[in-house]
Amino acid sequence: MKRTALYYFFMVTALGLGIFFILRAGNQLPAPALQLSTQSSSQITPHLTGAGDYSFSAAVESSLRDNANDPLTRLFLQLFVVTSVSYLVGWIFTRFGQPAVVGEMMAGVLLGPSVFGLLAPAAFQFVFATSSLGALRLLSQIGVCLFMFTVGMEMDAAELRRKAHTAVVVSHASIIAPYFLGVLLALFLYGRLAQPGASFTGFALFMGISMSVTAFPVLLRILQDRAILRTSLGRTAAACAAVGDVTAWGVLAFVVAIARATSVGAVTLSLGLVLIFVALMLFVIKANLPSWIGQPALERPNPSKAVLAVVFGIVLASAVSTQLIGSRALFGAFLAGIVMPTAGGFRDKLVVRVENLSSVLLLPVFFAFSGLRTQIGLLNGAQDWLICLLIIAVATAGKLGGSALAARLTGMKWRESLQLGALMNTRGLMELIALNIGYDMGILSQRIFTMLVIMALVTTVMTGPLLTFFERKQRTPAA
Repeated sequence: MKRTALYYFFMVTALGLGIFFILRAGNQLPAPALQLSTQSSSQITPHLTGAGDYSFSAAVESSLRDNANDPLTRLFLQLFVVTSVSYLVGWIFTRFGQPAVVGEMMAGVLLGPSVFGLLAPAAFQFVFATSSLGALRLLSQIGVCLFMFTVGMEMDAAELRRKAHTAVVVSHASIIAPYFLGVLLALFLYGRLAQPGASFTGFALFMGISMSVTAFPVLLRILQDRAILRTSLGRTAAACAAVGDVTAWGVLAFVVAIARATSVGAVTLSLGLVLIFVALMLFVIKANLPSWIGQPALERPNPSKAVLAVVFGIVLASAVSTQLIGSRALFGAFLAGIVMPTAGGFRDKLVVRVENLSSVLLLPVFFAFSGLRTQIGLLNGAQDWLICLLIIAVATAGKLGGSALAARLTGMKWRESLQLGALMNTRGLMELIALNIGYDMGILSQRIFTMLVIMALVTTVMTGPLLTFFERKQRTPAA
């Protein structure tokens, strides 16, 4: 041991001294001559002579400034700020009985120009400089695709079949009623709040979809937090939200295809390609994927790297395909989740591996990017706020009222019907995804985007209090 340490000491000392003397000798060599191709010596000389005048502190400051403006440094800083604030605000919201994801959505707004940009404009411009948002946007889209992949895997076909009667009626009523009201509302808001150049059809369709979306994952979190997921109400709500999610994302895929098309022929082609792709995924890929992967691989406690490569290859290929045919990549990721095998708890194993990365790091990035587009200061008059309140009222009446009425018609009691309506009124993340699509396509202006984000937050936050209110009303007669 001593001999090894002695060898190590002499080796490091000898080589270190050798490097030192080489550097000292090299500093005595003449500098290479400058190649004056496009600049004269008078243009270069001041820079060279001035370089020696920098103080040590100025050199350090210059180096730090250059490193801080490096795109990778800026991206890491943004990720640190976003994840830290999202976790903190999410934790605060859980103290008040709200799901952490609602706090993470609010954190996105707080990090945007409405709060962070208002309170510390210089720091906001440094952290979220406009020129640096390209990488953040791509990361947010990757996060949404991974999230939609997990949502697809969480769809329980067996549960849907057991609750098919109520689920189909309630979920479709919870879509068509608010969709109709959203399209009707677009008649009055189009001239004032649509993006210049947007067609009324595209604006009205996106207003409808923004009113009719239910956040299936957020709803599941609420059911779990309130310990009612395994009750009759919880199972019915989960089934209705699952059917509603599949329907709503199918409708949104068609809306995107219609809004992007420039003619009737283009609309027909886009819709036809979407239908062909869905049929291919459901009837070819889903049917054959278990045999392609193999039963032993599906039942392994930890999927192998080869199996994970196949899975993510399907996700990426599906996302690329839907992006190419005029839909969005997230639809492809969602379908990839639906076709994943269920044997041996394979989906559960994948969800654990994918959900942690997407929910902890990438989804908060999406919330932050949505928050950067939300400027509450644009609502600068009583009329704007009245319109915002009208949107919230119409969205709640359509979603909660339509769901409750349909549930009552299927035989549920009024109190449970109202509770189910309150749960279906949860919009959350799904709403933000739809809104960002409309914004990116140049259909929703920043003002209506902001109003609809506020509506998504308010309708999601009110779910817990409404459930408590209806539950108390139900217990009152028995007291």
